[in-house]
Amino acid sequence: MTDKNTEPTKDYLWLQLKELPYFRAILRAVEARQYKGFNLEHPILDLGCGDGHFVTIAMDEKVDVGIDPWTGPVRLGQKSGGYSLVVQGSGYTLPFPDDYFSSALSNSVLEHIPDLDLTLKEMARVMKPGAKFVFCVPNQNFLPNLSVSGFFDRIGLHAPARWYRNFFNTISRHIHCDDPDTWEKRLEASGFEIERWWHYFSPQALHVLEWGHYFGLPSLILHFLTRRWNVVQEKWNFVLANRIVEFAYNEPQEQPDGAYSFYIVRKKTR
Repeated sequence: MTDKNTEPTKDYLWLQLKELPYFRAILRAVEARQYKGFNLEHPILDLGCGDGHFVTIAMDEKVDVGIDPWTGPVRLGQKSGGYSLVVQGSGYTLPFPDDYFSSALSNSVLEHIPDLDLTLKEMARVMKPGAKFVFCVPNQNFLPNLSVSGFFDRIGLHAPARWYRNFFNTISRHIHCDDPDTWEKRLEASGFEIERWWHYFSPQALHVLEWGHYFGLPSLILHFLTRRWNVVQEKWNFVLANRIVEFAYNEPQEQPDGAYSFYIVRKKTR
């Protein structure tokens, strides 16, 4: 990848905000801004590419291959312009030869996959020895830092607190919200070693995301009717949303109690 530090700074928040509900936009903007320092080498694989929207903002050149199991997102990904090739397929049986990719990414995907061990072993198979794999996932701080369940716990209503955490995890489609030790063991067994990891997205930022699921219902209705999250994509239409989320966008990259984690790992060389 080219050195993006010499290029004009992107307004990742605006690029996400005009296309997505504000609560999704802030998380994706925080994540997209961090990709400029990853220096991924071609050919690159994007595991769980979805509709391709994220990679068109986070990356300044095409990713070689995107793969996703769902037909609708794959069709949109093929039209996004962010990939040289988009294929429909499963992480359990990646349709690529051994030792093919020089790097890979997976943005907020692995937490949704039931059999992570099988997927990670397949990723190790198709990546070259020493190849970099960058991914982000919710971590062990996600559920404890939810505001509604935290309120219930503070007033002694622990059963409703547990119910709410289970409810929110279900609507988020999370199967895994694991700590770094769990990830280290899982990655080690699959043929990867961790180069670096850090938490991001503070509890306060998580609260914005949490409540946005409810305040964002009008956007969901609009998307159902028009296939667009926002009809008027002018900055004046996002003044309030920007004020709500900009603190999270501007907070330091690393948050010790952040609800999400970035991992930079490499395939073992032997």
